[in-house]
Amino acid sequence: MADPVVAAVAFDGISPFHLSVPCLVFGEDQRHLGLPRFDFRVCAIDEGLIRTEAGLTLGAPHGLGGLEEADMVIVPSWTALDQPVPAELVEALRKAHGRGALLVGLCLGTFAIAATGLLTGRRATTHWAYVDQLRALYPDIIVEPEVLYVDNGDVVTSAGVAAGLDCCLHIVRARFGAESALRLARRLVLSPHRQGGQAQFIEHPVTRTRDADRFAQALDRVLATLDEAHSLDSVADAAGLTRRTFTRRFQKAIGTSFGAWLAQRRIEQAQRLLETTGESVESIALLTGFGTAASLRQHFSATLKISPIQYRRSFSKRAPV
Repeated sequence: MADPVVAAVAFDGISPFHLSVPCLVFGEDQRHLGLPRFDFRVCAIDEGLIRTEAGLTLGAPHGLGGLEEADMVIVPSWTALDQPVPAELVEALRKAHGRGALLVGLCLGTFAIAATGLLTGRRATTHWAYVDQLRALYPDIIVEPEVLYVDNGDVVTSAGVAAGLDCCLHIVRARFGAESALRLARRLVLSPHRQGGQAQFIEHPVTRTRDADRFAQALDRVLATLDEAHSLDSVADAAGLTRRTFTRRFQKAIGTSFGAWLAQRRIEQAQRLLETTGESVESIALLTGFGTAASLRQHFSATLKISPIQYRRSFSKRAPV
């Protein structure tokens, strides 16, 4: 059988790290790990040298013509999200897909894949900081910001930065076998399947109203006393509003329900305590108003797709607990 052809798209302003991800997984001879020998190609959109955002200058041996025989086409990232994706790249990606090639958009590379229309009505992800922009530009895509990658069979997209490695390992596992993926992960000193999704990395700034009125003051009191019980009626009363008026104003100002907002604030406080203190999970459950460790674990895992202990091991600023 012919060596599988894997083409990575390079462009002016690309991040060397993003480009190195497919190079690392598919560009080196890994036959001793049970993988085929890939015919790996770096294909530049434009002729001439490529300037990276790190100041390096690279020369790509192929143009977009290198995609014509590709079994897999990877767009490692993307740039100038407010500008149209070059028509020649869109056409090359569509032709490759039409021939049966697997399309892969890593991190912001999802934007380039989205421009082909091949994600319309389908699931996709990208770096969590750019999901709103992806939704705005391509409202027909079902964007899932919490996951590390989405595999639609013929089109795969990943979350940001290091999630590109998770995604490439998934592709190896799904298409070339779990044993080869495990051996490759060990070789790269990576987890063969990382726990949780990118929800654990998303920043959630506290939403505030413009005026420091009784409504805002009531929410501030909730934030300052997360360990206490806070019902919708008690907070509405503190804001000087009826339950119905408070609910309507809260939805308009915050964009979600009071219960969902309170649970999210408690989870964020639990994240901070897990990162910066040695408090036990039982103690953190009390400090954040969840009451019991079981309740904390349930809410934490449902939201972040990872357990409190696993989160602490990944993010604690103290010695592992």
